[in-house]
Amino acid sequence: MVLGLSAALAAQGIDVTIITTDSNGDIGQSPLDVTLNQPIKQNGYQIIYFRCSPFRRYKFSLSLLQWLNASARQFDIAHIHALFSPVTTLAATIARVHKLPYIMRPCGMLDPADLQKKKRLKQIYGTLFERPNLAGAAAIHFTSKQEAKISERFGLGSTNKMPVPRDFGSQDCTGKMPMPRDLIIPLGVRAGLFAKRLRESQVPIVLFMSRIEPKKGLDLLIPALESILESGVDFQFILAGSNPQDADYETGIKVKIQHSSLAKYTTITGFVSGDRKNELLTNADLFVLPSYYENFGIAVAEAMAAGVPVAISDRVHISEDIRQAEAGWVGPLEVDAIANSIKSALLDPQERQRRGLNAKEYAKKHYNWEAIAQQTIDAYQHILSSIAKS
Repeated sequence: MVLGLSAALAAQGIDVTIITTDSNGDIGQSPLDVTLNQPIKQNGYQIIYFRCSPFRRYKFSLSLLQWLNASARQFDIAHIHALFSPVTTLAATIARVHKLPYIMRPCGMLDPADLQKKKRLKQIYGTLFERPNLAGAAAIHFTSKQEAKISERFGLGSTNKMPVPRDFGSQDCTGKMPMPRDLIIPLGVRAGLFAKRLRESQVPIVLFMSRIEPKKGLDLLIPALESILESGVDFQFILAGSNPQDADYETGIKVKIQHSSLAKYTTITGFVSGDRKNELLTNADLFVLPSYYENFGIAVAEAMAAGVPVAISDRVHISEDIRQAEAGWVGPLEVDAIANSIKSALLDPQERQRRGLNAKEYAKKHYNWEAIAQQTIDAYQHILSSIAKS
């Protein structure tokens, strides 16, 4: 998301600098092979990598924070992505010290379901550190209305009337910091990169392409697909994705499929990207993601951009948009409901085609980076003009 947004902002004349670490994502991965502490120009913006040290497990970087503390006044605004990370927590603190207005993007980490992970620790950390970070933010960037609606605020409340923040750093008549505004801006996908949709195969292809983890609802999807097979409806199922942080869970899902009636109808690809990813999306007849919760659902948006209708749970927070656009099938988080949605789609190729076209048009209009960049620029300008007037 950060790279796509940065390139789109740069294309519209915004001077963007990304600061990040050389951490290579998941635990156990070697650091990125990149130049450190020097700006690297790419796609119109610049990115500076810092050594992830001394706490690699927490993706901490002392050198990044030192650089930000020394350089904060060079910038007009900061856009901080993710919570519950010492480096982003301290970055927000540094921004407040230097009176640099900042936007916090929770990345779904304020979802009540996500907060159940390490619940006690997150409640303590959130109350002590993230509450003041959220209170001091010029805005909180949510990627869907539903994410904003359900997100935990650690007692701060919310202000949902406007998609732009009130004056940064001002105080109300009680002397307390006013609550930041909710900024609702979706994520973007690179639409238009997919080849022309191929003719649908005789046996429809059902695609799951996401991280293989418990929140994705595979424990419900597998029995739902088994029941569809039992009813005499044929399909091919492709499971694309991986989970380096929880290899045991990934293995368990594969074993479950291998010992089920799904086995001979299933292709397991592992993690995919680039041309292979595009190929799977181009050939799919239906995309499925019955997640327990998704603050946005970028994989769903990518499928829509490829013209693939989707069958998702109502816990994917863009589900209402999909309902209204008639871009797929949305149902409750139950095995029978998931099976009914998928079966309805499989039995009606004309309706799949219609909803796939709707999906592509919706993604082109609402999830394209140019439009998202403009919304973001408008928010930045509103924040800065509010500060100038205060």
